[in-house]
Amino acid sequence: MPIPVEADYLIVGGGAMAFAFADTIISETDASIAVVDRHHQPGGHWNLAYPFVRLHQPSSGYGVESRALGDDTIDAHGWNEGLLELASTGEILSYYDRLLNQQLIPTKRFSYFPMAEYEGDGKFVSIVSGREFQAVVKRKTVDATYQNVTVPAMRRPPFPTHEAITCVSPDKLVRMRAGYRNYTVIGAGKTAIDACLWLMGHGVNADGIRWIMPRDSWLVNRAYSQPGAQFADVATAYMTAQFTAINEASSAPELFDGLERHGNLLRIDKTVTPTMYRCATVSEKELTALRSIASIIRMGRVNEIREDEIILEDGAIPTSADELHIDCTADGLEKRPSKPVFDGDTLTLQSVRPCQQVFSAAFIGHVEHAYDRDEKKNEICAPVPHPDTDMDWLRVTKDFCRSERLWGADQRLRDWLVRSRLNWVWRLGPSLPEGESALKAFFDSRDQVLALMEGKLDQLLAEASG
Repeated sequence: MPIPVEADYLIVGGGAMAFAFADTIISETDASIAVVDRHHQPGGHWNLAYPFVRLHQPSSGYGVESRALGDDTIDAHGWNEGLLELASTGEILSYYDRLLNQQLIPTKRFSYFPMAEYEGDGKFVSIVSGREFQAVVKRKTVDATYQNVTVPAMRRPPFPTHEAITCVSPDKLVRMRAGYRNYTVIGAGKTAIDACLWLMGHGVNADGIRWIMPRDSWLVNRAYSQPGAQFADVATAYMTAQFTAINEASSAPELFDGLERHGNLLRIDKTVTPTMYRCATVSEKELTALRSIASIIRMGRVNEIREDEIILEDGAIPTSADELHIDCTADGLEKRPSKPVFDGDTLTLQSVRPCQQVFSAAFIGHVEHAYDRDEKKNEICAPVPHPDTDMDWLRVTKDFCRSERLWGADQRLRDWLVRSRLNWVWRLGPSLPEGESALKAFFDSRDQVLALMEGKLDQLLAEASG
């Protein structure tokens, strides 16, 4: 006989988005929540992430609304020197553990079921004991797994590898007991960047690293995404430069030239035009180190690693058992098809601001209880699929302009967004003027700029699509 579990909301998944949504509901309503999580502790994919991974953006913009992560210190050394701290895997997991045990469970309105597999229709089973549970959901079932975050440790390499060859996921690097003559990093995204920087940070010379890069990527300059008064001038210059680049461009290539010229976007090799954009951020110090890697292989994806050669889409390169191959090809955040966030008694968590998953989930939690009709809620919370290609930069930026104008025009949303801890985008540049009349004037002028940007980006996208 299944054990009954009663809750207003049943959340399937225990990652960052699940807890950002849950925290908002618990903080702003009297509703109860049950979370079903296949991991042994909250944090989702952070439980399986490679130990040296850090957030790509400042800690102050991550976590949940009600509890700060980090203390806004400036890193005094390392790749991120001079910029706001980036939380490590250990810090993030500790943060969610404290949130769960010190804050959520003590409310008596929150229950957590770790190491459990959800089977649908409110039924879930303990992976450890086999005990069955049946949830009685009074309001909605919340799917917090749809974003489908995947890290390399969650699956085997997608290409066959000869038994004599060592190919590992990045999490295995910290358990090495002997070094290798050379290292081959496979993948083009942030995980590959982290692996290269980790190797160089441990004394591996750049000429000992070979980087298989199927696609070059546009990278975000981390210096320009630093909230807080001490970075106001830099952030203001960044936003002005972005508007200028969009306004002056007559084509997508011209736009990217302008964004690079102003330092908004970066690339590793200025002679290669990137075709990828995944919201990866780097510091100038990281970029300098990455540019020191001379052996970058641009021959497509790996099809197979044989005993003495790597077979790629566009050719082959030699290899040997003396070389460590590091698989960084997992698609961390897929470009998933959009679906309605609100659909009757089902709620599907998705990004509603580009590359801002935790903010999106917290915002969705607020909209869920603050508005009545699904039609209105879905208008406010239009999903923004994760970008993948260079042209997706235009798409997600256009979507950002649209949603920012819509949200800023709604008094109730604006009041929440002005107070929101996770809404760090609104903390870039000068502080918002105090007083309702000053706020209205600020948003009126801001809306004019956003409308111009949205219209121009729409034009550039149409021209690029033929």
